Amino acid sequence: MFPGFSPNAIKFLRQLKRHNDREWFQPRKEIFDSELKRPMEALVEQINGSLAKFAPEYMTEPRRAIFRIYRDTRFSNDKTPYKTHVSAWFKRKENERTSAGGFYFHVSAESVFVAGGVYMPPPDQLMTIRTYLLQHHERFRTLAASKKLKTLLGEMEGASLTRDPKGFPKDHPAGDLIRQKQWAWGKDTGAEIATTSKLQAEVVKRFETVAPLVEFLNEPFLVPKKKRQVFFD
Repeated sequence: MFPGFSPNAIKFLRQLKRHNDREWFQPRKEIFDSELKRPMEALVEQINGSLAKFAPEYMTEPRRAIFRIYRDTRFSNDKTPYKTHVSAWFKRKENERTSAGGFYFHVSAESVFVAGGVYMPPPDQLMTIRTYLLQHHERFRTLAASKKLKTLLGEMEGASLTRDPKGFPKDHPAGDLIRQKQWAWGKDTGAEIATTSKLQAEVVKRFETVAPLVEFLNEPFLVPKKKRQVFFD
């Protein structure tokens, strides 16, 4: 069981938020590596061991699961160079790194955030999921109605359109679902568990709870493209 991050790791993230520049970070990179990067790799390995029991297709080696600490500032008004959290994404082996359905968590000085679902699908995946929901919305709603899911990860979140997407039937029972641009569930667990042995179990518990919905959202991508059907009425 992962013992938790050290208090020094959380202290580093807190200080990084105040001194988010290369002049502060570079002389302290070894602290980042020893207190955050390597423990994060160990935590991901432990989580993979748990995924093997209920979602083995989502096991992701640390070098592919863990996001870099460096921010992509090319298209952002915020030019601070570093993220103030460490994070990881577990995806199905067939899918791209940050698209389709998967499991996510991050640890910051303020919180531990755990999530699952589809966050930023490209246009082709967005169309595929919406089309799948036309025929399978009832099963989706049954899965999303889980009381445990709502307790541990809250209600479904994500940006949506104000009207039905072009090319889709009007007044369809799945209208609210196909207007979504994201289908995701996520919730803070509180920062206090980050330095305890409870961290791993709390992340895994939430992953396991949202796993049926993550797998549902990936179902249409498991069918070869040439066999996918467009379920318009």
